[in-house]
Amino acid sequence: MKDVSVSAQDIEYRRYTLWFVYACIVYSIIGFSWGALMGGIPEFRHFVDHRAHGDLIVRGHTHVNLLGWVEMAIFAAVYYIVPRLVKRSIYSLRLVKVHFWIHNLGLIGMVVFFTVAGIAGGVASQTTDPAEVEQIIRPFLALVGIFGSLVLLANCIWAYNLFRTCAGWEKNYA
Repeated sequence: MKDVSVSAQDIEYRRYTLWFVYACIVYSIIGFSWGALMGGIPEFRHFVDHRAHGDLIVRGHTHVNLLGWVEMAIFAAVYYIVPRLVKRSIYSLRLVKVHFWIHNLGLIGMVVFFTVAGIAGGVASQTTDPAEVEQIIRPFLALVGIFGSLVLLANCIWAYNLFRTCAGWEKNYA
């Protein structure tokens, strides 16, 4: 029988890779449900399609699907594949953890504030002139930008960690 010893770092790396998979699953269920509600509830569909800034709610839905479902699946797959491909451990487990938490914080913030801006703008547009509606949603969109910057930072951390993992891979085959 082959002795397969697994280090604590290997277990932690596997755990975080799977957390990306779990996050992918959760975000996909949220995104798919949200889409079904937007399409299936006539009042919601009308609000999103015909009220000022209702499209921001669609952007929240889109970001849950793209940055939550799709991107988390890609992160998990690449974190699984790359170390096997280059025959070395990930450059930094700490950066994997930081990536996971910053990405999720940024994504959730973006989605919440896109949605709040869409609802606030849509409701305010019924009784308020367009210039005032813009003033109402502006702070929420600024927060979307801040949280979006966190997602960008997380993606840069991911790219750096993978680059450092892959750099010099040929040495393992010499």
